[in-house]
Amino acid sequence: MSIYLYIYLGILLVSLVSILGVVFLSFSPKILKKLTLSLVSLSAGTLLGGAFLHLLPESIEASGNSINVWISLLAGIIFFFILEKLIHWRHCHVPTCPEHPHHLGIMNLVGDAFHNFFDGLIIAGAFLVSIPLGIATLVAVVAHEIPQEIADFGVLVYAGYSKMKAILLNFLTALAAIIGATVAILFSNSIENFTSFIIPITAGGFIYIAIADLMPELNKEKSLFKSFIQLMVIALGIGIMLVLRILFE
Repeated sequence: MSIYLYIYLGILLVSLVSILGVVFLSFSPKILKKLTLSLVSLSAGTLLGGAFLHLLPESIEASGNSINVWISLLAGIIFFFILEKLIHWRHCHVPTCPEHPHHLGIMNLVGDAFHNFFDGLIIAGAFLVSIPLGIATLVAVVAHEIPQEIADFGVLVYAGYSKMKAILLNFLTALAAIIGATVAILFSNSIENFTSFIIPITAGGFIYIAIADLMPELNKEKSLFKSFIQLMVIALGIGIMLVLRILFE
């Protein structure tokens, strides 16, 4: 099967996740909060596992542990920090409520479109290196997208959009991932060593999202038992990525 078919099927899968919000928002607020925090824990684990067990080892193996890998990793962390500052790209995963307000309406849609564009860039870049790396990256992105899309859908409903319009707008912004994937493919054909830079940059992005966006939300939970559950779910996410690593070796 063509590598491009893998890429665009993966993008389609990520885009379809955008409609999950309507399903989860039918739950009671108490259940929804517990569920989303568990999904955030899983997301943090898969992102960290993807960065340290797949992306970085692939980059080091390809470049012979060149200093460029670590410079690109740091560049990825700084880039995602700047991106978050510039477009108010929030990786908050708790649905909007009076006690937990979000940026509303069009700002959320613009930020989500940029978010999905970079998802497409990241997924395509990984598949262009190898199919196993692409699948591992896709798993990490999808795990991250589920709680993100629940929150995004909640923002749009809270901002006054009908549920059907929120679903449509969320899906349309998700399609920005197709543009990101296409840009990655074009760059890979015109820029030498494109994937050698995009993979460690992606690892930096995964680490930044997990450490700067997801774990601070988990740290708001003070219960020792619930914190232990969060830790176990993070370990589960890392374990999933470890199993993928073993299967693909």
